[in-house]
Formats: sequence, C-alpha cells, structure tokens
Amino acid sequence: MTTTSERIADEIRARIRSGALAAGDLVPSTRRIVAEHGVAMATASRVLGALRRDGLVEVRRGVGTVVAAGANAGTSRPAGSPARRLPTGGDVVRAAMAVADTEGLGGLSMRRIATDLGIPTMSLYRHVRSRDELLTRMLDAVYAESPLPEPLPRHWRARAETCARTMWSAFQRHPWAAHVMSMTRPQVLPHGMAHTEALLAAFDAIPGRPLDLDTRMHLAVSVVQLARGVGVSIEPALLAQQDSGLTDEEWTDRALPDLRAVADPRRFPQISAATSTDIDLTLDSLFEFGLARLLDGYAVFLGDAPSAP
Repeated sequence: MTTTSERIADEIRARIRSGALAAGDLVPSTRRIVAEHGVAMATASRVLGALRRDGLVEVRRGVGTVVAAGANAGTSRPAGSPARRLPTGGDVVRAAMAVADTEGLGGLSMRRIATDLGIPTMSLYRHVRSRDELLTRMLDAVYAESPLPEPLPRHWRARAETCARTMWSAFQRHPWAAHVMSMTRPQVLPHGMAHTEALLAAFDAIPGRPLDLDTRMHLAVSVVQLARGVGVSIEPALLAQQDSGLTDEEWTDRALPDLRAVADPRRFPQISAATSTDIDLTLDSLFEFGLARLLDGYAVFLGDAPSAP
C-alpha cells in the first residue's frame, strides 16, 4: 500500500522527469507540501528525504531544495541493487548542517535528520548522544572548514582582524552557528581552539605592555563576542527574506512611509533625519564598524595608535 509521503514524492518525481521542474528549479518546500496536501511536517520531510536519496534533488544553501543537475528517471536505485552504506557520524553532522543551512535551527530535529538519511531515528544515537552534542559537532565542523590563513599577521591588530573576519565569514556561510556558540559555557571544539590560541597569542607580545592571561582572555573573547553578536542576526534576516520574498532593502523601502509618519521631527529630530537620508546600514557594515571601533579602544588600552575612522 502506497503511503501518503510516497504518493506526494511520486508526484514531484513525475514533474522532474517530465521536465516541468528543470535542474536548479526550486521544488516544493516542506511548508508548501504541508499547505498543499494537508499533511504533517514529518510527512513533508519524508517526501524531500526520499527525493534526496533518489538523487533527484539537492539542498542549496540560502536557496532551498532544488532539482539536482542531471536528474532523470534513471537516478533512483533499481530494485535488487545493493543497499546503501550505513551513514557515518560525519554523514550525520553534514546532514544536520544541510538542514540548518537551509531551514534554520527551527527545522532541525533528530527525526528530520534520520528521515533525510533514510534510517530510524534511534540509529542516530549510535553517533551522537544528544541534540546538544550534535550541535557542538556541527559548530566544530564550521571551524574545521574555516581555518585561519598561514602565516598569521604578527601585529596584534592585523591578527585580531584576520581572526574576526574569518569567523564572520563562517557565520555568513552557516547562519545558525552564531546561535549555537556559547560565551558562558564554551563547548569543546578541537578545531575552534586554533582560533582562540591565535587571539590569545596576538596579545602576548605587545612591546612594553606585558599582559596577564586574564586580561588577554578578555581581549580575545571580546573580539569573538563582537562577531557572534552581529552574527546572530544573520539567520533571522535570511528566514524573514524567505518568508516574505523581500530583501532587507525592499522591506525597508516599504516600511519607510509608515516610519516617517510617526517620526515627528519635533520629538525625534535625529530619527526623522535618518529616515530621510540614504544610509548604508547592513550587517556587514555593523560588523566592520564595530570591529574597527573595538580595536581602536584596544589600541588606546595597549598604548598603540588607533586607526583613522
């Protein structure tokens, strides 16, 4: 007997094989499948998981699930062919990252990962003891694919900038990572230790300004916190864009008339002026401005010359 998820998957397979959905086209998202077919989210997840196992679709970060290049009727595994190999711990982490990259942490669950891998949910616990452990391994994988350049700059400021921008780039590739990172209960991240070590070392050889480890730790972690603090806004911004279909600039253009209407120049002269001026305020500009001003403060503290604004 054909299940509901198999029936929906067959419908989408037929559209792909007929060419109605071409390579690179978006396939129905889990939300759309739920809305159109009146099924549960778990059923919708099984549909996309089946299509991924067939090789007909692939997850594209920042876009969603699209038809894979070369998808055709022969992509599915023929009956009687050898079973797929069992997933490894690395497969589990990569599958979890793919879900988080496209749907955010809200779409991540052990059941969803198991569905995408085509295994029972309880099988995941052979590789990870809990969701928290999985998130930690995902974050360490982000660091693993974001190594610091070698050699690192010797001057403290150039090194701190390099470390911060490397982390910022990683958060842009994986918008959920900033939310996973904890500043008060640091996770055990073997690949992340290189980043912390580099920042601590940056403040360990300031001419004429020897610093104790407590001070250097505060200097290093404050740089990390700046990148993380701005980084936690990336995922909500992307999800809002996916839900509304509007970029931040388009949304702002629509909201400006209402904002101007309530920004009485007599009570809010600064805000009124700002809403009438073209200001390039983005997450990138906030990160770069904040990093420069933070390190300017460090320069004063360390007796070095700050940069020009």
